[in-house]
Amino acid sequence: MVTHQSAFLLLTILVTAANAGAHGGGHPAILGTPTARFWEEALPGIPMPEAIADIVQKGIDHLPLKEPYSATKNPLGRAQAYQQYGKHAHGVPPSGLFFHEAQVHVGSTMTVFLPPVTTKGSLPRDAEEKLPLGSLEDTFAMFNITPGSAEAEEVDDTLHGCQERPIPGEQKVCAMSIEDVVLAATRMLGITSTGGVWAAASALPSAGLPRQSYVVWRVVGLPGERLVACHIEAFPYAVYRCHMSERSSRAYVISLQGFRGGPEVDMAAICHLDTSDWDPAHPAFKLLHTHPGGAPVCHFLPYANLVFGEKAPNDAMI
Repeated sequence: MVTHQSAFLLLTILVTAANAGAHGGGHPAILGTPTARFWEEALPGIPMPEAIADIVQKGIDHLPLKEPYSATKNPLGRAQAYQQYGKHAHGVPPSGLFFHEAQVHVGSTMTVFLPPVTTKGSLPRDAEEKLPLGSLEDTFAMFNITPGSAEAEEVDDTLHGCQERPIPGEQKVCAMSIEDVVLAATRMLGITSTGGVWAAASALPSAGLPRQSYVVWRVVGLPGERLVACHIEAFPYAVYRCHMSERSSRAYVISLQGFRGGPEVDMAAICHLDTSDWDPAHPAFKLLHTHPGGAPVCHFLPYANLVFGEKAPNDAMI
């Protein structure tokens, strides 16, 4: 069993190795930016994940407010939102996202598939403060989106999900900058001191993972059962839906290796221990042959999604 202390240190090593280019040659333009400085100050010892650095870089290279918007057709964000907004989900996500917690052990094999994901650049916080999530009509006008189009449907889904009230026992907020994502997670966790929060993301490319069998060769359990998950939503610029349930969850970094020599990747994952209040039509139940209140439901975090938790006492300020 991995202790909280060794788990955090190993998490830092894993993230640092996966993000070797995030603060150097891979993303030179983000060095010294307000976003990079904020991350380093708010999350000391936690390197910015490569996917987040990619989004910040996109915001620098291609100002989101001046870029045309094309539909992302990303089924994963909607699948994960289904618990709260079931009536807005479209179809069943591809198998390979959800799995049983009983599979989380070294030597286990599982079929994994994560399709390619298209993300938009993040807004600088000073621009975000002047551009709150507004009405559907205003968003259509600002980004020249045609009503009734695939782009309009995605924007409508995201705005509706952000404006809808949280379900009982849930805290929820939509954030439009990386800084606000970190602040939202910290507030939900009730952490008031700097250095008390950890963050993790899957170290996979935006191209996703091919469908095949993978073997689990390392499992790192992350501290705490109160977790904040932040899912990137379909919108003309990076918008995150962050939420935390009062029901317990567990987080892991699961290292996978393609069964027949395929790719090797470190995946962040969340296991929901109590699903008794979930929509019975949640696609995970069909895929895992379970039901509300049954066995824990686990899922990998797709590209550019984040999970936050409270560090164990001895880990704070590492």
